[in-house]
Amino acid sequence: MNNYFSSEFYKKTKNVNSVNELIKEFEEITVTESNLIKDESIIALKHIATGKYLSSTENLHYTTGSKFQLIFAGSPVPDPNSLWKIEFGKELATYNNTFIKLQHVKSSNKFLGIYYYDYFRSPSNNHTEVSCNDINYVSNRNYWVENWKFNHVEFLRSHDIQFTIGNDTFQEVVCHNERLGGNDEWCIELIKQHVWTIDD
Repeated sequence: MNNYFSSEFYKKTKNVNSVNELIKEFEEITVTESNLIKDESIIALKHIATGKYLSSTENLHYTTGSKFQLIFAGSPVPDPNSLWKIEFGKELATYNNTFIKLQHVKSSNKFLGIYYYDYFRSPSNNHTEVSCNDINYVSNRNYWVENWKFNHVEFLRSHDIQFTIGNDTFQEVVCHNERLGGNDEWCIELIKQHVWTIDD
């Protein structure tokens, strides 16, 4: 992050003519830098059309398909079940060149993904089931995909279709490779920025 900050500061202050301009540029850069999503930051993904957050609950599993940990569009306010640690292994993510992983904060080492060997179907329609799984315990690691790319060929979708497990009702989240629409738009919200240290 220091390289980014230094580079931006240099570019913006190259033609500064006064101390006031220098202070203004410094303030703008620090505000921008404080809003950047860095590797290992805590985020929430808000579904634009419904206003609900991508959520999971440890020990709550699909009763069909993979039987892995359930993914759903939950509360309209962020809560502990909707927090994810974003991982991409470098200073900053770039739109078209970065694979990301989303680790569910409340679950033990579980990541958002799809099991593409069987392409398990979602409970309510024929789209691919999205689940949360511990990558160390997937029976065939070659078929579990937890790496997402910003310009990926499969996309997260949520819609008003609901399904039940026991007495609880959930708004479905699926993965698809069809034409994009309003049900495919998500907003990344920065909850807590990771602070890099000398040991990172």
